Amino acid sequence: MKFLEKYLHKMEPHFIKGGKYEKWNPLFETLATFAFTPKLVTTKGTHIRDGVDLKRTMFTVVIALIPCLLFGIYNTGHWEYAVAEGNRDIPYFAEMGTKFLTGLTIVLPVVVVSYGVGLTIEFIFGMLRGHSLHEGFLVSGMLIPLTMPADVPLWMVAIATAFAVIIGKEIFGGTGMNVVNIALTARAFLFFAYPTSMSGDKVWMSGLGDKMSTNSADLDGFSGATALGDLASFMSDKATVAGETVQSSMALQSFSSEYGVWESFVGMIPGSIGETSTLACLIGGLLLVLTGVGSLRIILSFFAGGFIMGLLLNMIGGNAYLDLAAHHHLVIGGFAFGAVFMATDPVTASQTAFGKIIYGFLGGFLAIMIRVLNPAYPEGVFLAILFMNIMAPIIDHYIIQANINRRLKRLKTA
Repeated sequence: MKFLEKYLHKMEPHFIKGGKYEKWNPLFETLATFAFTPKLVTTKGTHIRDGVDLKRTMFTVVIALIPCLLFGIYNTGHWEYAVAEGNRDIPYFAEMGTKFLTGLTIVLPVVVVSYGVGLTIEFIFGMLRGHSLHEGFLVSGMLIPLTMPADVPLWMVAIATAFAVIIGKEIFGGTGMNVVNIALTARAFLFFAYPTSMSGDKVWMSGLGDKMSTNSADLDGFSGATALGDLASFMSDKATVAGETVQSSMALQSFSSEYGVWESFVGMIPGSIGETSTLACLIGGLLLVLTGVGSLRIILSFFAGGFIMGLLLNMIGGNAYLDLAAHHHLVIGGFAFGAVFMATDPVTASQTAFGKIIYGFLGGFLAIMIRVLNPAYPEGVFLAILFMNIMAPIIDHYIIQANINRRLKRLKTA
């Protein structure tokens, strides 16, 4: 790689100010610093030498997302295979190669569209502002597809990505200046702008909608509903579990049988591409914590908040939804994915040590509250985290102010 580094340094004079290709400097700088450590160094003032820059940090997060991506590809392929066979109960770990390749053909275009649209917009803003491409989209470009259902139209992914990058980030100044999480902004945009394409049975399994419209008899009793979609029906007298109507008194038992804790923990259930496997999320979370990129305080407090809210709902009781075990709430939907990859976003999360605990706890607490008490939003995680993104500066302000007041009081008594 030395020859490539030398070649880039040789070409650099052509891209700096006054050079022949000056206007293409943002693109050149982006490629050069992505491949090699930037040669720019501080020249004055106290500083710490560290080989880990923003690009390396973002790349660490992308690596941590790989378990979720790989499992999401396989899980998508499994349910596509189940739709093709018209059998929801086919063995999960059978025909693994076929299922993975099938899932890859569905998931890869979503990832390509997300990165293609997002990086194009980043490049345009970089050219206009005269800086290299922001590194933050290395992560956002992967998070956006993983929060989407398998059958989401690609044009919707493109619109949501464009909205999130322009409205959610660039108008605030780019990476590091955004107020809310970019990937969740894209998810929220689609949820409210195109609700019929982000909810309902058919969107969670690729091809299910076409099958239902052409030969619904082949799919009699087959449902693409997610665990959270079924849970939302628990508020009525009769509930729906995996496409079958059951009495409310039997709903919880049927749900636990269809979406067991172990199956939900591993991720063998329908859902968004990368959110179903709590195990894959925790593997990625372990890497983030060990490398210091993710906050253990936020992750643990997020789970604690959700668990305590689940216990409070169990104490209230009254229907199958409220009686669902607290620990079961933590392994269904996007709860683990939100706790590990969304709530820990260093830009939009709280920055103070104690503030992170409050931020994470309230995020998990509100996520389960929204999920259970408002059936219109069966997945409350993205709404809870977006709300806590807004509240994070306020939390930090009061934590810092409390520290200042405590020290002033100590000074007066000294």
